[in-house]
Amino acid sequence: MGTKFRAIWVTLFLSLLLSPAVFSLPKDGLVRIGLKKKKLDQINRLSGQINSNEEEGIRAPIRKYHLRGNLGDSDTDIVSLKNYMDAQYFGEIGIGSPSQTFTVIFDTGSSNLWVPSAKCYFSVACYFHSKYKSSQSTTYNKNGTSAAIQYGTGAISGFFSQDSVKVGDVVVKNQDFIEATKEASITFLAAKFDGILGLGFQEISVGKAVPVWYNMVNQGLVNEPVFSFWLNRDTEGEEGGELVFGGVVSDHFKGEHTYVPVTQKGYWQFEMADVLIDGETTGYCSDGCKAIADSGTSLLAGPTTVITQINHAIGASGVISQECKAMVDQYGKTILEMLVAQTQPQQICSQIGLCTFDGTRGVSMGIESVVDTSSDGLHDTMCTACEMAVVWMQNKLRKNQTEDQILNYVNQLCDRLPSPNGESAVDCGSLSSMPNVSFSIGGKVFDLAPDQYVLKVGEGVAAQCISGFTALDVSPPRGPLWILGDIFMGRYHTVFDYGNSRVGFAEAA
Repeated sequence: MGTKFRAIWVTLFLSLLLSPAVFSLPKDGLVRIGLKKKKLDQINRLSGQINSNEEEGIRAPIRKYHLRGNLGDSDTDIVSLKNYMDAQYFGEIGIGSPSQTFTVIFDTGSSNLWVPSAKCYFSVACYFHSKYKSSQSTTYNKNGTSAAIQYGTGAISGFFSQDSVKVGDVVVKNQDFIEATKEASITFLAAKFDGILGLGFQEISVGKAVPVWYNMVNQGLVNEPVFSFWLNRDTEGEEGGELVFGGVVSDHFKGEHTYVPVTQKGYWQFEMADVLIDGETTGYCSDGCKAIADSGTSLLAGPTTVITQINHAIGASGVISQECKAMVDQYGKTILEMLVAQTQPQQICSQIGLCTFDGTRGVSMGIESVVDTSSDGLHDTMCTACEMAVVWMQNKLRKNQTEDQILNYVNQLCDRLPSPNGESAVDCGSLSSMPNVSFSIGGKVFDLAPDQYVLKVGEGVAAQCISGFTALDVSPPRGPLWILGDIFMGRYHTVFDYGNSRVGFAEAA
């Protein structure tokens, strides 16, 4: 979300070559920028997981970024979005004259535009992304004011510049943006996007820079001061979705929108009346809850009290706990036998194939995976679980406990392992028995079915299902706070009505 409520869910060391965008002028007068979709695999997901420390939130910078408008209206602009495993949605913009192309996340949880600068010399991430070259633009205006933005899993810093920005087929003139000269996180190195285009309010804009969207309205580039997101949740589909500026596209939704007023400008924040599990209230929002519609967050985040209830109801367990127990089930007796046989404890996990070190070098697969794109992130987790189990078993063997006692004890410790990144796993075969989770907004109940709030990663026997709910505790007066990210926005077409300061939801088509 904003400078504090964000964490970026990205994959490590992926191919950053995107197919060329195809520009066409449809009969309706709208410009559509087509992007292809690449699925997220299990290895990459586990290599770059979400960081959800307190207000850092659970933001995946690849989420869904979209604009809204009215078909047939020449003042409406549409930008197609790329879908990355229902976790990353991004599109293209151009900066400068002639236009320099960048892939960005359209993020309603922040308000600045930034892209890597050609003057970024010492951050490796800049060498893997497109960089803005002011010397090649005839419309560039120097600013030079320093700027920095802190996200949950990294930070960028640089300086402000001014130039023309092309969004779809319209050009925003004299737009202030940040040239990033430092990207202090491996997250940005791995990201599918070059930068971020914020669609939040100016109140949270770093340097009080006027957001791109404000200038689109002020310069008369859109017919209505409205934009909307349609996110395609079909992971097999080529189309990631559409962000429409200037109106709404009737093909993107069913029925009527339910609107609620923005209660605090900055983020697109509104009041939510209740959260229900299988139609029963959780009782948490009796005094009302604050919520934010955030295209820059992949999951759905809320207070631990309720998220725990939800994850319990859907049978979710910590990802680390699950893998730990799987390791114990498969290798527990072998580890015990090797300890009894007086095998060097630090060599056990490598000898049974779960780790890549031999105890003398001290280099685990978890470290090697940072430079080895072929390493299996799930295997890294099993390695860590094995290392912990060896220590736990050693302690119990010293007390002359039986095999059953030791294995039961280790399993109990696995159960208590928290997921460091806030994720929880569910049984892919149990979706049909899971309850709906619902949100009461503006007098209407918005349901999410299991197949809508569970993310499936991988295929076949390697498939893993992840709960779309994660805990985020924000202290009063800012909280308690709910972040309705792409899981919610994928189910419900979302309208950001800047002119009337309200947010609208309708069933997505």
